[in-house]
Amino acid sequence: MSTVPGPSPAGDRLAQLMKLHAAEPNDPFCLYGIAQEHARAGRHEEALGWYDRTIAADAAYCYAYFHKARSLEDLDRVDEACSVLRAGVAAAQQANDGHALSEMRGYLDQLS
Repeated sequence: MSTVPGPSPAGDRLAQLMKLHAAEPNDPFCLYGIAQEHARAGRHEEALGWYDRTIAADAAYCYAYFHKARSLEDLDRVDEACSVLRAGVAAAQQANDGHALSEMRGYLDQLS
């Protein structure tokens, strides 16, 4: 007896996020979620565009910078990742987000 696999949980999450995005195209949480799903699937180029959209919607969404840098590192674009982290450090300072600030500084130190 064979079974036909259903949609993957990641595919389901992305489909749900895309529906939410259609209803709220500038929701940074939704944009970030879409970026994360693409990054998890190894589609880093696509993820970069969604991280950019997240940052454009909310420049204080600090973890978009962090994970954009990770996608850039995965694409061997370390200099760009460092630039993104520097921008993220500035955003975290402005947002008074000490946790994000600490994580981005640590990641920047690791890459430098």
